[in-house]
Amino acid sequence: MTSGLSLGIGIAVLAVGTYVIRLAGPLLRNRLSVSANAEELMDRATVVLLVAVALTGAFFVDHDFAGWARPAGVAVGILAAVLRAPIALVVILAAATAAGLRAIGIA
Repeated sequence: MTSGLSLGIGIAVLAVGTYVIRLAGPLLRNRLSVSANAEELMDRATVVLLVAVALTGAFFVDHDFAGWARPAGVAVGILAAVLRAPIALVVILAAATAAGLRAIGIA
């Protein structure tokens, strides 16, 4: 178990590091030039990373498959978002779908 002091130091180091990285972006933006191809590649890489994290969360709990209710809820939420439903409705539809499927035994 970690002591309170080492935990506090760890949190402080991570906080300072986070703000240094965030500050580096605006400060280095004018000093470093990136080609249009590299910028497009970084934009795509960001989207790929976010989609990968979202899909992992949608399909897995720890190291196991989450069951069919969660992916079905995510699919309904995506469909509602594509159809431009309000965000509250998207969340409610996704949650209701997952809860309904779990209620009838489809976990």
